Amino acid sequence: MTPLVAGRPGRPAACTRDEALELARKRFIDVLALARELGLARATMHRWFQTRELLLGEVLATLAEERLSAIRTRTGGAGAPALLQTLDSFNRELVATPGMRALLAQEQERALRILTSSAGVVQPRVVARIERLIDAEVQAGELDPPTPPDVLAYAITRLGEAFLYNDALAGIRGDTERLRQVLAALLGTPAR
Repeated sequence: MTPLVAGRPGRPAACTRDEALELARKRFIDVLALARELGLARATMHRWFQTRELLLGEVLATLAEERLSAIRTRTGGAGAPALLQTLDSFNRELVATPGMRALLAQEQERALRILTSSAGVVQPRVVARIERLIDAEVQAGELDPPTPPDVLAYAITRLGEAFLYNDALAGIRGDTERLRQVLAALLGTPAR
């Protein structure tokens, strides 16, 4: 007879939480299929992420942070023009992502809740990442924003939400060109 071991019931996890998150990022989320492929019990995935929405939010927030950083590094330059180019490249990439388009088409309400809720995972992390980009330009003496960086980052994020995936009824969903014009005005730089 095997002695009872104190701790959580069930078999040990066949991978780490980070490995589960990485595969979820690649697959854009089917929790049951992920658990099966990773050799995990559904309960383990639930313990790590609680809900499919939280897992999806974590994936989307992580991807957004990584892409904003990578695009900013690739963009180079300084000040408002560099921030505008970074944000515009990020927004265009977001609109062109098949997984994001599918999520918005198939699960619009859930997707909007995950992406735009200030109580969620995605929006606060995107705002914080954009604020860090703005702060870096301010610290370098390359930008004197018209409003505090946290307020500007929040406004940029909310405008992106409206233009990229929230306002289909207003006819502006995915309109990266008009979004670029508004961001340029906020940052005080020419749109082109």
